[in-house]
Amino acid sequence: MSQKLPPGQYPIRVLPRFGAHLTEPPPPLLDDPVIEVAGAVDRPFSLRMADLASLERREVSADLHCVSGWSATDLHWEGVRFVDLYRRVLEPSVPSASTVTHVVLGGLDGYRATLLLEDLLAGNVLVADRLDGRPLDGDHGAPVRLVSPDQYGYMSVKHLCLIELHERAPTRRYHRRRRAQATLSLLAPHPRARVWQEERHRLLPGWLVRPVYRSAVTVVWRFNAKRPARQ
Repeated sequence: MSQKLPPGQYPIRVLPRFGAHLTEPPPPLLDDPVIEVAGAVDRPFSLRMADLASLERREVSADLHCVSGWSATDLHWEGVRFVDLYRRVLEPSVPSASTVTHVVLGGLDGYRATLLLEDLLAGNVLVADRLDGRPLDGDHGAPVRLVSPDQYGYMSVKHLCLIELHERAPTRRYHRRRRAQATLSLLAPHPRARVWQEERHRLLPGWLVRPVYRSAVTVVWRFNAKRPARQ
């Protein structure tokens, strides 16, 4: 377990299924999953799992910090570093006159997150396909997901299927469904989401929303109470 947790966080031992889709099953696993690459590139292309397999594999032991206040500790992730994926595969597709500053990541569940490229290039950020020695399952982001340990969990997009490169901050889109987009826009997630600075929201200080999250997080436990741990 980590020696110290970020401000306002408390430890849990089981990584629950979390996010905006707890009342729905995880998206089905595809026979030949791909990640579509678009935006500031010479031309869009598809990134297959075999393309990821050609990159050096890395392991990262890190906690996952939910914006609601819990931290799942002692998680062991395996995959490829985003910085290696970017330098080897993505960056060569960017026109020489372009400078990428932001990256939109999208999941099969419809969720999207916008991250600064500089945050994604941190050495501990993975595109992960294994958790605690096992392949990811649907609850935790199969076939691959982002793992950004120094940011709140809402940046670690599950079921990764889209990488969109941008030369400036794009319009904030959090979900392809209108109702989910409206709800997430109202919550106003912080654009950096750095856990040690307690950047939970753009409009409210972290300490103010802690008690609200503490009372609401029981919903997550209700949906996960009968689920096997870390499957």
